Amino acid sequence: MKNRNRANGKTKAIIALAIVLVLTVALGVIGVTGIKLDSRGVRTFGPWLPTTNADSWPQLIELGLDLRGGVYVEYSAKAPEGSDADFETLLQGTMSVIQNRLTDAGYAESTVQKIGTDGIRVEIPTATEGAQDEVAARNAVLNLIGETAKLEFRDASGNVIMDGSMVQTAVGGYDSDSADYVISFTLTSEGTKIFAEATASMIGQTLAIYLDDTQLIAPTVQSAITEGRGVITGMGSIERAQTIAAQIQSGALPMELTQQKVDTVSATLGPDALSSSVLAAIIGILIVMVIMIVRYRLNGVVASWALCIYIILLFMLIAAIPGIQLTLPGLAGIVLGIGMAVDANVIIFERFNEEIRAGRALRQAVRAGFRNALSAIVDANVTTLIASLVLLVYGTGSIQGFAKTLLLSVIVSMFTAVVVTRFLMKGIVNLGVQNVNLFCSVKARKEEQ
Repeated sequence: MKNRNRANGKTKAIIALAIVLVLTVALGVIGVTGIKLDSRGVRTFGPWLPTTNADSWPQLIELGLDLRGGVYVEYSAKAPEGSDADFETLLQGTMSVIQNRLTDAGYAESTVQKIGTDGIRVEIPTATEGAQDEVAARNAVLNLIGETAKLEFRDASGNVIMDGSMVQTAVGGYDSDSADYVISFTLTSEGTKIFAEATASMIGQTLAIYLDDTQLIAPTVQSAITEGRGVITGMGSIERAQTIAAQIQSGALPMELTQQKVDTVSATLGPDALSSSVLAAIIGILIVMVIMIVRYRLNGVVASWALCIYIILLFMLIAAIPGIQLTLPGLAGIVLGIGMAVDANVIIFERFNEEIRAGRALRQAVRAGFRNALSAIVDANVTTLIASLVLLVYGTGSIQGFAKTLLLSVIVSMFTAVVVTRFLMKGIVNLGVQNVNLFCSVKARKEEQ
C-alpha cells in the first residue's frame, strides 16, 4: 500500500512539475517574442517584456519618458488674485484640464502630476527623432498647455448663455435629502442675474456645460435659479461629481502657470538605455543563478526556476496594471526586487539545510525550513514595503516610478518565495529523491555532528 501511495505521489509530482515547467517556458517565450496568430504570420499579441520594437502590437508595457523620449515641462501654479477658492481644488482642476487637452490632441500617453506643493509636471512621450521634430513637438505642447481654459454654459440650441468667469465655486459632494451625489455651485453677482433670466425661461430644457468645446454635462433645468446658488444632481458617484466640479472650477478660475523648466529627451536615448539595462540585468541574473546552483545544488535549480517565474509574473503585472510606466529608476526597483527574491530563497535554503544536518527527513526538513524562515522573510519584506509606500506617497516623478516597481516587486517576491519555491521543493521531494548530497554537503553534515 505504501509503495502504491508513493508511486501515485511521484506521478502527481511529475505531472505538476511538468505543467509548471511548460507554463514557465511558454509564458517566457510569449513575453520575449509575442504570439503569431495571424495566417499571414503577423504578430497579433506583442511582447509584454520591455521592447523598443515599434512594429509589435500591442505594446503592453508603457515606457517612461527617459526610455521613450519626448517633452517634459514643469510649472509653478498660482491662484488668481482675489480668488478665495481652495488652492488644492484649483490645482487638481487645472491638472485635469491639461490632461484632457493633451488626450484630445492625441497625446493619450501623456502624464500630468503634482510636484511639491504648488508645481505641475507634464510629460509627453513623443518618440520623435531629429532636432527639428523635437522642437516642433515641444512648441506644440507648450502652446496647447498655455491656452486658457474656456468654460461655457449653452442652451439646447447651442447658444452661449454665460462663460466660466461668472462661476465662483463648484464642489462635488453627497446630498442626504436626495440620497444622490451632486455638484453645488455659486455664481458671481453678474452671473446670478444672467443665470436667473436664462433658467426662468428654460425650465424642462437641458443646459449644457462645455469646457474647451467638450461637453462635460447637460443637466435639465428643474426651476429658476435666482439666488446665485444651484445644485446639479444625478452625478452617480462621488468621483464623477468631484471630477466635473474640479473641471468647472478650473474653467472658471484658471491658475496662473509659470514655466520653470522645459526640455526634450531624445528618442534615441530610449533604445540604448533600455537595451543596456536589460542586458546588464540578464547578465546579473544568470550569475546569481549559477552561484545559487553551485551553493545550494538541487535547491539552487529550484531557486533559479522560481526566479524565472518571479520575473514573468512581475512583468505581466506591470503590463496589466494601469498607471505604471517603466523607467530607468523603475528598472532599478525591479533589480532590487530580484535581490529580495534571491535573499528570501537563501534564508529558506539555509533553514532547510540546518534541518537536514540535524537529521530530519527531506519532507520534514521542507516543512520546518519554511516555518523557521517565514518570520525573517516577512520582516525583511514588510520594512521594504513600508519604505516603498512612503516613497510612493511623498515622492514625485522618477521616485514614484521606482516606488511602484519596487512595491510590486516585493509583493511578487514574497509570493514566489512562500508559495512557488515551496511548491517546487515539495514536488522535487515527492519525486522520491533520497540522496541528501543533492541538497546539502555530507561533509558539512559530519562537521555539524
